[in-house]
Amino acid sequence: MKYSIKNQLTFVFIAIMSGTILLCWFLNNGFLEKYYLRNKQQVMRRSYQNINEAISNGSIQSEEFENQLQRLCGIYNISVIVIDADSTLVQSAGSDSDIMIKYLLDRVFLENTGMYETIEQTENYIMEIAHIQRNGMSYIEMWGTLDNGNLFMTRSVVESIHESVQISSRFLGYVGILATIVCGLLIRIITKRITEPISSLTEISKRMADLDFEARYEGKEKHEVAVLGHHMNQLAERLENTISELKTANNELLKDIEKKEQIDEMRKEFLSNVSHELKTPIALILGYAEGLKEGINQDTESRDFYCDVIMDEAGKMNTMVKKLLTLNQLEFGNDVVSMERFDIREFIANYLESADILIKQNNTKVYFEENDPCFVWGDEFKVEEVFVNYFSNALNYVKNENEIRISFERMEDTVRIRVFNTGDPIPEESLPHLFEKFYKVDKARTREYGGSGVGLSIVKAIMDSMHQGFGVTNYENGVEFWFELASK
Repeated sequence: MKYSIKNQLTFVFIAIMSGTILLCWFLNNGFLEKYYLRNKQQVMRRSYQNINEAISNGSIQSEEFENQLQRLCGIYNISVIVIDADSTLVQSAGSDSDIMIKYLLDRVFLENTGMYETIEQTENYIMEIAHIQRNGMSYIEMWGTLDNGNLFMTRSVVESIHESVQISSRFLGYVGILATIVCGLLIRIITKRITEPISSLTEISKRMADLDFEARYEGKEKHEVAVLGHHMNQLAERLENTISELKTANNELLKDIEKKEQIDEMRKEFLSNVSHELKTPIALILGYAEGLKEGINQDTESRDFYCDVIMDEAGKMNTMVKKLLTLNQLEFGNDVVSMERFDIREFIANYLESADILIKQNNTKVYFEENDPCFVWGDEFKVEEVFVNYFSNALNYVKNENEIRISFERMEDTVRIRVFNTGDPIPEESLPHLFEKFYKVDKARTREYGGSGVGLSIVKAIMDSMHQGFGVTNYENGVEFWFELASK
């Protein structure tokens, strides 16, 4: 029962109310009157110092000093007089100066007529509390001599301090009432806070009934409800872990099955595509080799032609096998991507210069008008593979005006490199399949220039490895292939 809600609520209520009442009583009765008296003493000392300074600099009877003294006395409810050796009034402020002069002379030359309680005494002045019998009043007084021998007295009625304390007590009473109201509100808030764990546990149990084990009790308390909440947390965690392990095992099993099916499909598709691609060149090689063996053509020119065909088809087969190996490495992540910063404009310009003979043989006009450096991030060798593939396709399919245009589009964080060639647009139904392995739009044309249908799938694998975009766009007068590289 040490941490029960009932005991906590009772303790908090008693502690807050008791603390509020004790604080008000302590402040009012222990400090306020002493503080007022101490403040009066400081004001009297300050007036004594001001009068001494005024006498020293000869401004005791000036209008400016008189106004300053009147303001000080008015603010702090004190009276001040200064008289010379002839009992002539030099300066005064506050109550009736004649009465104060008589009282000061009585204090100096006559015996005490009342009860006096000395607060402070120095060579020049005495500060005391005086209880005057004839009028029943009490005063706090400070009297003595100034540096020039003049007599002075400052005086304030103690009853005014008592009245201030009474006003303050009433004020503290109002504060106490307000504090009680605030404490009531605090108790209501605290009660609500204490009962919140019960509401929280209700919500958690509802979610657990729906097999939602993400809900947790977050309280740090030590009472009964918190203990129950922590036990529910442990229960939810164990159930969640058990279900998670079952789902993980099931998911891994599904992945293994899916992966096995995918590998089987890829193997079948790969064997089918490779068999199809190799069937024609192997048939040609066999046919021409048998012709050479049987001596169908005895002249040297025919034999050279047969050998050229065999070598050409063997070269195409070798190229396709190399591309398939490259594609396999890219798709399975065995090829490391080395990111570096280089000038793509200079890269393309150098390639076009080296391909100038090939461009002239195809009777093609190439437009590349980028003059400013354009730095990008990427694997330079792989980027070359992508660009060469695009440019080679453009040379093989360029028609009509026989123009190839290469341009850049500088965006916020990337640069898009475009390769456009004039000619026939690609059929719309073929666009989604262009980057698939062994896909060919025009199989006869592809075979004519020695294509294998693997190049664009290598482009896809390279761009995926660098996490950059690529694609193709049809125009009325041609086709544009593009890819993007990071510029930052």
